[in-house]
Formats: sequence, structure tokens, C-alpha cells
Amino acid sequence: MIIVMKPQAAAESIKAVTEYIEHNGLNTHLSQGTEVTIIGIVGDKSRLSTENLVSFKDVDRIVPVTESYKLANRKFHPEPSSVKVGNISIGPGSLNIMAGPCAVESKGQLMEIAHAVKAAGATILRGGAYKPRTSPYSFQGLEEEGLRYMQEAGEETGLATICEVVSREAIEAAVKYVDMIQIGARNMQNFILLKEAGRSGLPVLLKRGLSATVEEWLNAAEYIIAEGNPNVILCERGIRTFETATRNTLDLSAVPVLKEKTHLPVIVDPSHATGVYRYVAPLAKAAVACGADGLMIEVHNDPAHALSDGPQSLTFEKFGRLTEELAPYARLAARSFQGSEE
Repeated sequence: MIIVMKPQAAAESIKAVTEYIEHNGLNTHLSQGTEVTIIGIVGDKSRLSTENLVSFKDVDRIVPVTESYKLANRKFHPEPSSVKVGNISIGPGSLNIMAGPCAVESKGQLMEIAHAVKAAGATILRGGAYKPRTSPYSFQGLEEEGLRYMQEAGEETGLATICEVVSREAIEAAVKYVDMIQIGARNMQNFILLKEAGRSGLPVLLKRGLSATVEEWLNAAEYIIAEGNPNVILCERGIRTFETATRNTLDLSAVPVLKEKTHLPVIVDPSHATGVYRYVAPLAKAAVACGADGLMIEVHNDPAHALSDGPQSLTFEKFGRLTEELAPYARLAARSFQGSEE
């Protein structure tokens, strides 16, 4: 449930309510707007007397929250959240692009890509050091060596960095090198990994599972936030349907649905959604138009010889053209976007 305080409620009143709740063994989540303060309650609410709660000074009303996810819920936190990654913030008012190779293949390759995506307007360098592949014989990533290359590329270009993690050991390594960690689609409901990510101290990008509902996805985010880490960004990357024309089916309707249900930032990955580079640009534009806070785009210096997901990767030229074309979409969505340096 949530307790809505009256407009301009006194600090003493808010403190009295939170102390009463916590004295009864429950946790509180405070969301203070310009006029109204909301106190979210997490725990066994049978311990509380609603009659006692409404009797406190400056309490306006009590609203039940029926959804199983609480901390990720828009009812708990009516204002949209921003998540700081390195020196940038992802959330309302801006458009950020995470770009880079699916897999880090070498230091030289990553440095070349990092400089190219930075020049085209990307703010975060993505690169896979741990690759959970469908086939055990596919390239699995450079692991900690790849993380070191990510750190060097970030320091040289000024880009923030993000890398997928697949285990507790990968998280322990990643926190030494990158600014953000990613939980991939195959691990969206790996609840032990989600808890570890929540305890990592780094912001977390949580990709939607292959066949996950929005509610399942938000409950996965709840696992991370419940560990004390509110810095979660959701990434729609397509879901598995009967359609075979694309790798997955990009569910752009998830963006406005999430904006209604959660305060967390939402980005879209049209690369993994389609698996075909030709479809990336139109879906990236559509994602911005329907309210996405950012994009994740795969870019490679030589897609034809990429060790992972070459067919969906953009060349430097195509990525630069895309960021130029995105500029008017960002303006229409009232979002700041730096675009190409050229």
C-alpha cells in the first residue's frame, strides 16, 4: 500500500508516519514531489492498522497496491526516475545511445569502434566480454581481458561503459572496470544473479526475457531494487513469437505500457530485436517516437567478419547516418540529443 500525504505536509508528520511503520517491522519508501509526498510500504501489511494510519496528522489517504512489484511501481514513485551512468543521466528529457560491438574481439577493434560511435553521438560504449551463446561452440568472449579493454576505451574516449554479466564472478570483475552492468534476456529470471546485481553498487540494465510478460519483467527489476539498488534501466529487445522474418518481434507497445506502470527509464534494442541491420534504423526512430529514453545499437568496424551478431551490426557510416536522422525525432519528443560531431 501507499500513504498519500496532504499537500505541503509537515516534515514532522512524515517522520511520525514512517517511524510508526518501521516500528511495526515494515520498510518505507519515500517519494517527495513538489507538492505531495508518498510513503510506500513494503512488508507484511497485516501488522499495521489502517485506522491508526489515517489518524496521523497530514495523512490524506491510503491506496492499496495490488501489483506484486512495489519499488518499481509508478504508484510508489510517481515521478519518472533518472539513472546516472558515469557522467550522463538516462531518463526524461534526454536521448542516450549505447553503441558498440556485440563482442569485444581485440583492443584495437574496440578502440576503433569507440572513437567512431563517440563521434557519431553515442554516450555509452557497449561491448560484450561474457557472451552467453546459444551454441557452446560459438565465441564466448574475452572475459576479464575484454573488461580491461572496455575500461581503456572508456578512459580514452570519455564514454561511459556497459558490459553484460552472467555470474557472480563476472559481476565481481565488472565492477572494477565498467560503469554499468547488463543482465541479458536469458538471465532475466536468474534471481540469484539479479540479487548479486542489486548488491553490486553499479547501475543495472535489465533486458526483457525471451518470452517474459511485462509483469514478470518488472518483478525481475524488483529483485534488484529490493537489494538497495534503485538504479535500474529496462531494455526492450524483442520477444519470441511465431514470426520468423525477424530474429525476434520488437514489442514497441511495451514502452508506453512501462511508462504507465513504472518510474524506471526504458530503452530499446532494435539490433537484437530484428537480427537484420536494414531494420535497425526505422525501428530506432519508432522507439524514440513512442517515448524510449535511449537506444542500444550494435556497431562494428567489419560486420561481415564479426565474431558475434555481424548481420545485425551497423557500419560506422550507417550508424552516423542513423544518428543524424534521429535528431528531428528527438526534438519532437522534447529530448536533448547531441548527435554527430561532424
